[in-house]
Amino acid sequence: MPINPWRPAALIACATMTANCAASHPISPVAPARLVLPEAAIRPCALATLPAEPTAGDLDAAYLLRGAQIVACDGARRLAVETLLSERAMQDAQVRRRD
Repeated sequence: MPINPWRPAALIACATMTANCAASHPISPVAPARLVLPEAAIRPCALATLPAEPTAGDLDAAYLLRGAQIVACDGARRLAVETLLSERAMQDAQVRRRD
């Protein structure tokens, strides 16, 4: 009976895959570190709008209010970025400890 030429190739491929799996690092059962984003970082930013027929006082009030809202929104964005960078640093430290 003739030998199928693919049979030895399949056996070699199977042995190679088994050897590669045996040499890999075990999967950690510990979940990666996760931080909870503060509520201020999740909340959408609100911006003041003008009424249909604004007066000079409405323009001044909206200008000041919008400036304060932009500062608060930028603070929330910074908080979200700092939280993300801290989470990534914790995950990197966990991977280094595992290796």
